[in-house]
Amino acid sequence: MNRQQLEQFLGRFSGLQLLVIGDLMIDKYIWGKTERISPEAPVQVVEVERDEIRLGGAGNVVNNLLAFGCRVSVASVVGADEDGRLLLSLLMPTGVDIAGIQQVADRTTSRKTRVLASRQQMLRIDRESCADISKEQQATLLNFVKQQLAKTQGVIISDYLKGVLTPELLQNLIALCRKQGVPVCVDPKGADFSRYRGATLLTPNRREAEVAHGRAIHDDAGLLQAGRELRQKLDLEALVMTRSEEGMSLFFADGKVSHLPTQAREVFDVSGAGDTVVATIGAALAAGASVSSAAQLANLAAGIVVGKLGTSTVTPAEIRNEFSRRINPAEGKILPRKELATLLEPLRLAGKSIVFTNGCFDLLHAGHVKYLQQARALGDLLVLGLNSDDSIRRLKGPKRPLLEESERAQILAALDCIDCLTIFDEDTPLELLHLVRPDILAKGGDYQPDEVVGKELVESYGGRVELIRFVDGKSTTNIIDKVLSRYRDEQ
Repeated sequence: MNRQQLEQFLGRFSGLQLLVIGDLMIDKYIWGKTERISPEAPVQVVEVERDEIRLGGAGNVVNNLLAFGCRVSVASVVGADEDGRLLLSLLMPTGVDIAGIQQVADRTTSRKTRVLASRQQMLRIDRESCADISKEQQATLLNFVKQQLAKTQGVIISDYLKGVLTPELLQNLIALCRKQGVPVCVDPKGADFSRYRGATLLTPNRREAEVAHGRAIHDDAGLLQAGRELRQKLDLEALVMTRSEEGMSLFFADGKVSHLPTQAREVFDVSGAGDTVVATIGAALAAGASVSSAAQLANLAAGIVVGKLGTSTVTPAEIRNEFSRRINPAEGKILPRKELATLLEPLRLAGKSIVFTNGCFDLLHAGHVKYLQQARALGDLLVLGLNSDDSIRRLKGPKRPLLEESERAQILAALDCIDCLTIFDEDTPLELLHLVRPDILAKGGDYQPDEVVGKELVESYGGRVELIRFVDGKSTTNIIDKVLSRYRDEQ
């Protein structure tokens, strides 16, 4: 898939109508820190700092599709309880069609509560019903789907084995979609994949494929056998097996197999990654992509979402950036502010030390490079705020900069010591500092501490300012003067 095809598919996402069928859940995250053992029992005490409610299960598939700009309808069954009402209240402001969600009195809405502290998940508490929904509820759900298919370009089935998707209902749904020519993608669960027979595509992970195949996958030969047998047995157009850090393997109806490698990046949380994969593939197929192109898009999206904490989503802009990063790592470091904030959040929560510096960096020279290397050595990653062309003209006059901001950004991004950079147009980086909230604010040694913009802000939350001495005699102005002097002497 090339960049033109990527843009073509992403551009079509906003016009798609997709239907999500499956188990809706509430995901609650309790974030805190743990520094002591309880005197009541040999367990850690978590001091809660904040908590957060998110849509989980099929709801996370919905969120991923909304992040792509798709229009979404949902079919499911939840409890007529407090969590059921909460779930609907989370969906209603998004513009999702919730007419297909049934609330029933004898059912408990699924809720997963995760306690996270000291950079890891400490505990998960589940509250749910897993009994099969009634025949009447199945019939109501199926009738809703029949009404939706005429205006739907793709169906995504998100099965968490919570009783909404019974084997009989699944087969009726898949047969209905097949008859209407609507692609149906399934994120499967359990040992019996026969319930998904006839779907367009399944997206099991390696462990799920092992369980359904009935034999452990020890090597490449076992992987090929499992994938091919499952695809053939289930009469699928394709099977996409996700393999964590090893990427994805695609199994096609003609017997061909394709492997998509992933690229090494820090993994913070794999929860919800399967939702992102099936949502991306489902949207891409609905947009007219081939299975191969759809899987490539999903591979990009999965690589992004595992770098976030909790069930999360991916935007088209992030996919574009990840595509650029894999083709040209330097280009992928140049981020707009919103994406920069998304990138930094899990790093900060994981305890990474963030260093920030800013400047014009017009005509990059050895003094700049040494300064940036020293700044990077202060922490785990270096974020650079780069002055825009307009801000430099206001600071240094109409003849500067000598290099446009896009050129300066590309040159700086090629340096190993810079992890990411963003361009800012304000006269000072104060607004950007509010967004980045660095642990360390680095500035050149020609400043006095009290002259550093953002010093009070950084110190207010426990950060610090570090002054780095510049290399004597190395400056852009000196280079300009030297060039002018030499060329004047030749005239």
